[in-house]
Amino acid sequence: MPSEPSHDKRYETQNLVIGGGIAGIVAALELLDKGQAVLLLDADTPDRFGGLALWAFGGMALTGTAEQKRMGIDDSPHLCLEDWLRFGELAGDEQWPRAWAECYVNESRELVYDWVKSLGLKFMPAVNYVERGERIKGNSVPRYHVLWGTGRELVQVLIRRLFQHPSADRLTVLHQHRATGLVSEDGRVTGCVGIGTDDRREDRGAQDMAFTVRADRTLVATGGINGSVEKVREHWLADWPGPPDEFLNGANPSSDGTIHESAASLGARLDHLGDMWNYAAGVPHPRPHFDGHGLSLIPPKTCLWLDPDGNPVGPDPMVTGFDTNGLCRQVVSHPYTWQVLNRKILAKELAISGAEHNPNIVDHRLFAFLKDMLLGNTRLVDQMLSESSEFLQASSWETLSERMNALTGEDRIEADRLASLATDYDAAMSDAAERERHPAIRRIVEARKWRTEKLRTCKFQAIGDKKAGPLIAIRLRFISRKSLGGLQTDLSCRVLDELGEPIPGLYAVGEAAGFGGGGASGKRSLEGTFLSGCILTARKAAAAIERGC
Repeated sequence: MPSEPSHDKRYETQNLVIGGGIAGIVAALELLDKGQAVLLLDADTPDRFGGLALWAFGGMALTGTAEQKRMGIDDSPHLCLEDWLRFGELAGDEQWPRAWAECYVNESRELVYDWVKSLGLKFMPAVNYVERGERIKGNSVPRYHVLWGTGRELVQVLIRRLFQHPSADRLTVLHQHRATGLVSEDGRVTGCVGIGTDDRREDRGAQDMAFTVRADRTLVATGGINGSVEKVREHWLADWPGPPDEFLNGANPSSDGTIHESAASLGARLDHLGDMWNYAAGVPHPRPHFDGHGLSLIPPKTCLWLDPDGNPVGPDPMVTGFDTNGLCRQVVSHPYTWQVLNRKILAKELAISGAEHNPNIVDHRLFAFLKDMLLGNTRLVDQMLSESSEFLQASSWETLSERMNALTGEDRIEADRLASLATDYDAAMSDAAERERHPAIRRIVEARKWRTEKLRTCKFQAIGDKKAGPLIAIRLRFISRKSLGGLQTDLSCRVLDELGEPIPGLYAVGEAAGFGGGGASGKRSLEGTFLSGCILTARKAAAAIERGC
């Protein structure tokens, strides 16, 4: 039980930044660059400073880069905007989301890509082709750039710059201080109240204390709402199947919408909260950081993707890399789903999103990374088979079905049914004409036309091939991740009220603002617009504050 809060601690500053994720850190750094004083509130512990970016893969959707040019990719902001608006289904009257989409495609090259490289960071040479679209066309060309070092190195570089800044004496960072509400006087936001942990007194141990921050300007950088299962359910889209009874949390529990609600009580407009960027293929984290913590798999393409009764999930092909939103929509009506494949496929095609399970990228080990791409990542496969209860292997369909049923405690998977589905799938895979007629395999054929996918996707590998065994089954859960919506903002990151007027003293950046405008991506993202969207909005906010906006 937390102790009762002690006396009220009071602070004053020019700029209050609420949130210790990448958007908050970049905003603080940019404000210091402009000679401004900053107080940054981080709800987490110092070792987790950086939020989700500390664990993120580090992918960014970027246009007109040197990496694209080296790979012969002909792209432009105009083409990217066409793809963005179409895929996100942004209506013509959505003024601020559309304005931020246009801002992103036109300014992210300079404000994100060039800026990140100016920090001494590099992108991996290959540009990946994701979110091509299923029923609605997505990316026309590859745009997904991955940072060498992942999001972790970006966070480490920025934190180092923050604390070593020439104006660091104008910076206050308070870890384990959680804002619980905004404060307003005469229609102007003047700071926040919250609860912090005071562990400086050795004689009494750590103790909760109430605090108040008074500030000329308040920047909300708290992340989205997807750290709260309750908020995900509350804002679930009405035209979707209902949410699963249980699902995993791939966000941060502190991103629970508390400050969103406080801002709304002061008149702020919230937009697109039902639009989310969740994932269809999660497993419980073997070493969870909090209750319900999940890992998001980048699931193999060559597989049977089945419901709890062993029937194919559909109607659209369940092949990753085309429409993440569509995959989620098709799995949510099931408490869990299965991927069934073999070890050779798993080693070649399995990846796990984030820094934690990609040490070769974290440590810039190019040759080790290429070796895993070419020969298969046996280290990751062995790790998951040993650490995760959700990864099963067996030498026969009979044993595999028994283990699947034992894991769920339900007798729903039949060995003969699995064998029959695999036989039909393998027959289609082995015949060129049938490959073109099979919806899922046709997607694999299409994906392999891009060189990076050709490297990491098996060449028409049969599931039942005994030489490629043993057989593998993975139980997958729906996992929450990011909010596409949030506080509506103008291009100066000022939070707007229901009439479209700025609320004096209040700004929002990153996921808290739906990555700009209260939902710049609309219903779907081109993927990779999140980490970069945090950087873009944070830098735009600081520039606007310097201009006096």
